[in-house]
Formats: sequence, C-alpha cells, structure tokens
Amino acid sequence: MNFIFVSPQFPRVYWNFCDRLKKKGVNVLGIGDTPYDHLHHEVRESLTEYYFVPALDDYDQMLRAVAFFTFKYGRIDWIESNNEHWLASDAHLRTDFNIRTGWQSGDMEQIKSKAAMKTVYQKIGIPTARLSKVTTHAAGKAFVAEVGYPVIVKPDVGAGAMDTYRIDNADELRHFYASKPAIPYVIEEFVTGDICSYDAIVDADANPIFESMTVWPPSIMDVVLYQLDLSYYTTDNVPDALKKAGRATLKAFHVHSRFVHLEFFRLTKAKEGLGAVGDFVGLEVNMRPAGGYTTDMMNFAHSTDVYDIWADMVTANRRLLPDRGEHCYCAYASRRDFHRYVHTHEDILARYAGKIVMCERLPERMSPKMGNHMYMAKLDGQTETDEFIRFVQEQQG
Repeated sequence: MNFIFVSPQFPRVYWNFCDRLKKKGVNVLGIGDTPYDHLHHEVRESLTEYYFVPALDDYDQMLRAVAFFTFKYGRIDWIESNNEHWLASDAHLRTDFNIRTGWQSGDMEQIKSKAAMKTVYQKIGIPTARLSKVTTHAAGKAFVAEVGYPVIVKPDVGAGAMDTYRIDNADELRHFYASKPAIPYVIEEFVTGDICSYDAIVDADANPIFESMTVWPPSIMDVVLYQLDLSYYTTDNVPDALKKAGRATLKAFHVHSRFVHLEFFRLTKAKEGLGAVGDFVGLEVNMRPAGGYTTDMMNFAHSTDVYDIWADMVTANRRLLPDRGEHCYCAYASRRDFHRYVHTHEDILARYAGKIVMCERLPERMSPKMGNHMYMAKLDGQTETDEFIRFVQEQQG
C-alpha cells in the first residue's frame, strides 16, 4: 500500500499516524513544507521518503509531488493530511489522481460549509441552531427579530473559531455589516451550552470502531476573543444520547474510512425548538481528528492508542487493538503569562503527583487558543476533574 501523508511534521503529534502505518508495512510517503534537515528524528523515521514543497497551498507543487511518488512507487492508494486546512487540497488531489479512498472535490461543499451542514442535520431530525447566510444589513435585522440577541457571526467555511464574533445589540450588528470581510459569512442563533465532541474512527462501512467524548466548558470562541484560560476534558465514556446523534450524523454525511470530530451543544439552558437541559444539539462537523492535544487525551482517557486504531482502519478496515477496559477522565488546563494565579507551578505538581501526564510550555503560535503553559492529568471522574481545573486556573484577587 502506498500512502501519501500531507504535512506529517505539523501538527507535531501527526508523525504518530505515519509511524503506526509504517509499522503495519505501509509505504508512507510524506509531503511537507519543512526542509528535510529540519524535521524531527521521529518524523524522518516514520516515513519511507519525504518530498519538500515550499508551499503546501501551491497546488501545482502538490501535483508535482504526487506525480513524482506515482512515477517512483506506482499507484497511490491513499492521500490524507487529517488536517482541516488541507481537506480541500486532499480531495482535489484524490480526484485528479483517481484515488477513491476519501472525499472527492465534489464532496467539499457539504462538509466545509456551515450552511450546508445545517441542511443535513435538519434532514435527519437532529436539532440545530437557526442560521442564515449573511447578505444585507436589513436581512440581518430580520434574522435577529426572529431569534433575538445575542447572535453569532462566523465564516461559512472555517475552523477553530477564527474570525467568529458574538453580537449583542443593534450597534454591534450595524458595525459588523459595515466592516465585515469579503468572504461569505453566516449569522447563527445563540445557544447556551457546553460544546461536546463526538470523536470517532470510522471504517469503510461507516461503522465507528472507536468512540470518545470531549467537553469544552469555555468555548474556543470566548477563549480567543477574551483570552480566557482554556480547559477541556475527555470523559471516560460516551453518553448513549451522544452516541445516537453521532452515529446518525456519520450516516447522514456518508462518512467512510475517517477519523472525525463532530461538535454538538449540550444545553445548559432549555430553549424552545432545540430541547431541554442536557439535550444534544448539532453544531458542525469536522472531517478530521480533533486539534490541539485531544488525540493524546483520548489515549490517556481510554488507555489506548488512537493512532494505531486509525492505522488498523486503513490497513484492515477493523480494530485490531483490543479495548483494555480501563477508562478515566483526562483534563487539559492551561495558564497565561499575564494572569496571576493562587497556586504555583510547584503546588500543582505536588498536589497532582502521579496524575500529571504532561506539562509543557506551548509554542507562541498556539498560545492565543491554547495558553502559554499547559497541564494534563488523568483523573477519577467529573468532581476531581472540576477540582483540578479550578486548582490550576484559580486567579489572585
């Protein structure tokens, strides 16, 4: 099997996908924008060969890279980046080289456009916040008259809460329409709830062979806009209601042979037309693994190796790595350099000795979303998880 992995060096943990494939006998061919001599040792060791391109968003360069590997190794069986930014390029390359093991160019609208996603949710009966494409200020006012303030405005295509804003009044709405970027935007009803993800590795027959849930009490939008401390956690199991919604979404979007990250609201305030407190409401689909440290957190929470399970899916279309039956919570809590905290770094390490599984300084490019310094711990349930996050992030004054 010839497998091209795009950008194996970033995000930094993605070499693990290549490593597990190579260990299963796959010919793993990397294309990336980091010169070979600058790659970390583990990235180099996980690949059969690496092709450097100065810019991954230059499609002509990508075409030449795939053509080179095709000429040298024969037919390419897979092209994958597992990265939101390159999903459309991956699909374009598959289409051009007739590679059928993944999304094609014609599939992109449904899985990238937030407006298109809402249509699919509605067809399968999963409640979802009302949404409208941004056109004129008059249309925006009419939408607000229907759903009320606040509302959320965000790019129709985008990820990670980039360029996403909350609008609380008519003045803010007027300012948005007067200064909005040229790209397509949507305006959406505000929902009060925690964001919960249904994360799954799905076989070629649309069956999940691994499932997990992660909860974000502060939304990434609020973290970025207000520079809050980020905390989130992977739970020890997936509630039946989320499994049902997640699996229905997989079928509706015709998901096959992928690692996916599907986002839902879990309502903390009842809302007419959406549901009661605790109900799950469809938010958006992401046809790639969760970002940040979430894949590591899944491994710790479920005593497993999601990279290996994903490689099982690619090579055997089933899970070969057994479930050990050992599950717990795994929490991420970060701090920012400009905040003053009650507890010191040494206090945290002493209080949670034996439970901390990762503690490190974050790269500057990750700090707006992820914070400056992070702590990750394996914990026994919701109560201890809440206590850990509070202890790490409690601020002075």
